Amino acid sequence: MDRLRAAAGSSLFLALAPGVVAGVVPWWLTGWRAGDGPLALRVFGGALVLGGAALLVHAFARFVIEGAGTPAPVAPTEHLVIGGLYRYVRNPMYLAVEATIVGQALLLARPVLLAYAAVFAPVVFAFVRFYEEPTLTRRFGAAYERYRREVPGWWPTSNRSPRTRPGRR
Repeated sequence: MDRLRAAAGSSLFLALAPGVVAGVVPWWLTGWRAGDGPLALRVFGGALVLGGAALLVHAFARFVIEGAGTPAPVAPTEHLVIGGLYRYVRNPMYLAVEATIVGQALLLARPVLLAYAAVFAPVVFAFVRFYEEPTLTRRFGAAYERYRREVPGWWPTSNRSPRTRPGRR
């Protein structure tokens, strides 16, 4: 897939999947109406929203730049994406979405969004475990298995040097 089509497909998928999960659903649950909460928590929540959104865009861009494809199952990457944030954690997109939802909960002081985040996490974990990991194993074989062994799925590690890219020796 050429980069322009990959960028267009990734942008569309970004709007449809995370846009709905971290945008439309929180809006539906809250109407973006803020409750009362401590200023420090609200500021921290705002930082989580901004940071989560930035990390999400970066993770999506890796699919275009490195993978020559999209995160969407209907237009997958040609290459295994293991650079950028993917050097430190295998699931930065889902972590970014979770951070965004939790950030909205704190920013808006709306506990319903914490409950939503608590439901989102195990659903995503199950999706990764039972769909994504088997699919990536079939598609990329030993390279993905090596990557899985070297990079944690959910808790980022900082011990990746630029010289030791997972899956490449």
